[in-house]
Amino acid sequence: MAKSKFEYVRQFEKDDSCLPNCWIVVRIDGRGFHKFSDDHKFEKPNDEGALLLMNKCAECVMNQFKDIVIAYGVSDEYSFVFRKGTTQFSRRESKLMSNLISLFSSSYVFYWKDYIKQTALLYPPAFDARVVLYPSNNNLKDYLSWRQADCHINNLYNTCFWKLVLEGHCSNTEAEERLKGTVSSDKNELLFSQFGINYNTLDEFYRKGTILIWKKVDEEVLKVCRSKDDVEEQERVVIRSRRRVTHLHTDLIGDEFWLQNTEILEC
Repeated sequence: MAKSKFEYVRQFEKDDSCLPNCWIVVRIDGRGFHKFSDDHKFEKPNDEGALLLMNKCAECVMNQFKDIVIAYGVSDEYSFVFRKGTTQFSRRESKLMSNLISLFSSSYVFYWKDYIKQTALLYPPAFDARVVLYPSNNNLKDYLSWRQADCHINNLYNTCFWKLVLEGHCSNTEAEERLKGTVSSDKNELLFSQFGINYNTLDEFYRKGTILIWKKVDEEVLKVCRSKDDVEEQERVVIRSRRRVTHLHTDLIGDEFWLQNTEILEC
């Protein structure tokens, strides 16, 4: 950058480098998505296309920022976890947050037509973001457990609510009143006794959210090669191992997930 007498204004920029040796979590949330989902006629309580679109956007983010070791998404939110030792953007909070949210938002618009085929995008979606630091592995695991527990609580409530509205002939107000003060066991009983639904058999995609992690996968690749004795080039199948973003819909609150994916916390 060329020097000038105006360069002193850079002194007013705030140093927002994240503390070292901490997990950096960037959480993205849809802004005004209750109205957005109504305006775009998302299916209730869960719109598969809308959730797959969120997963696609998150995958785009991870493919761009390789220091993200795990991401977790549910509804209109996604959490991205950078490895403890990342030096991405010199660990500057504003850079990390702005780059992730801009890529996520633009991907949402770019891939909209591939996942929401029945409705045109009526107006630009908006997302907000925040950065939170977690110093220990247990802190990070508890954060992700909190988000998945929230997924369960909200999805169970929404499943009951929309069953009452769409099939139980209740108004929104009546459904809210019916569910007021109920606990999980009450909601499970309502779904089973009134609608014949065992909540625990519903798709884990909706009940547990989506976990994105890196996994090595073997891929068959066609390679053109020629041996010493060959006159002409030949195509041969070669097995190559690559790191790919893998989608999981499983429990991460217990120990099993972390025992099976120890590489996440070792980063």
